[in-house]
Amino acid sequence: MYRQYDMSATERQAGQQLSAAVAQQVVQFLCPLLEALDALLDKRLVNTLLETVVALIIFRDRAKQLLLSELGAFIASPAHAPAGTKRLSNLLRSAGWDSSLIEHFLWQQASRHLDQIEQQHDSPLVLWDESMLEKPESLSLEGLGSVRSSKAARLTRIKPGFYQPPKGTIFVPGMQWLCLVVVGLSTPPLLAAMQWWTNRGVFKSTRRGEEGWWLGRCMYAWGQRVVHVFDRGFAGEPWLEECMQYRIRFVMRWPKDYMLRDFHWIKRKAWQITRGKRSQWKRQLYNRHLNAWVQGGVVVVPVTHPQVRGQFWLVVSRPGKGQLPWYLLTDEPVETEQDAWRIVFIYARRWQIEMSWRYTKSELGFESPRLWTWQARVKLLMIASLAFAFLLSLLDLCFLSLRELLLEGWCHRTGERYRRVEIPLYRLREAISFLWLTFPPMLPLGHFSG
Repeated sequence: MYRQYDMSATERQAGQQLSAAVAQQVVQFLCPLLEALDALLDKRLVNTLLETVVALIIFRDRAKQLLLSELGAFIASPAHAPAGTKRLSNLLRSAGWDSSLIEHFLWQQASRHLDQIEQQHDSPLVLWDESMLEKPESLSLEGLGSVRSSKAARLTRIKPGFYQPPKGTIFVPGMQWLCLVVVGLSTPPLLAAMQWWTNRGVFKSTRRGEEGWWLGRCMYAWGQRVVHVFDRGFAGEPWLEECMQYRIRFVMRWPKDYMLRDFHWIKRKAWQITRGKRSQWKRQLYNRHLNAWVQGGVVVVPVTHPQVRGQFWLVVSRPGKGQLPWYLLTDEPVETEQDAWRIVFIYARRWQIEMSWRYTKSELGFESPRLWTWQARVKLLMIASLAFAFLLSLLDLCFLSLRELLLEGWCHRTGERYRRVEIPLYRLREAISFLWLTFPPMLPLGHFSG
């Protein structure tokens, strides 16, 4: 409990009402999934899933976030933690459902979000990125493969004044991870898909096979309504060829040393094509890292690929002195200044998916589960994805007054910097956690009507 007995009767009543309002939003958000599960599982298991999502929002510990024994104390109570752990274990081991139900639910939510973006006359984007779920101390867990350790890469960077660390790529046990986020140029993001796969064992899969399946699903469901945004990890002939086969609209960051053909049909590196060319258009851009306005420029040239048929445009964004340029390859026609800057701003929105990686790993502890079987581990990760998707849904403009009540009353911060944050996701979860620890939410049992 947090200061409940120091509050006045009015404050306690307001806190209880706010707690009930947020709990109601959780039920409404998950209602389609809960109804689908209710037709397959015992009502006690369906209630356990709902209580687990609530527990994941309340419990904030990166190292222990997804441990069943820790979550059991929040599902039941600290005095009945073993019973809560058993309930969650029964849910994960149940053969009556699998993670595809949550996958379908997230996809339907993203489709509705895409419709809302179009209704607001915004440009819907699908952000793609891949990462790794590292389990460096694990060897016997089912389904673990070899992943390139980004954590080891950070720790082995040369630091001035210290000895040179060992060189070479470090691989550790883990799982490959793919994420898709639907967002607009001025619309908050919403999670569309989370996918884990391994390159070893019974559940072995391939990177291009998994990514190609999701690309086909996007094209079948959304067609050319959306623009797909890829980072440099997707750049290259195989993925570019796949994009052209599906005829999708895309913006891809192209490595500066990768080859293209210029308008004279000469094969050159991307940076050589625009070397010495002055910026065609310039404008003032706000740099959030520097917290200042800088003058940026952009150059556009038509190009082709040596092995992939099709007409492309290379848009080179020059963000200012001391900043590395972006080489953006796109099949979107770029004929005017407005078209050029639109491509730059589309790729700038890709930062939202980088924020998703940081949030899920550091705040929701996605690397902490210790489950032996592959299916149970993926189910728990997908349930954690539901908690993340719900927090993202609260960023919608319709929840502005609710967010203000939460942030002002339960996670107050001073200073202009905190007031100017457009997506206060960390504070939002902390506020809900403090609220529910003080006023535990009353959840419906067996009735999930939205």
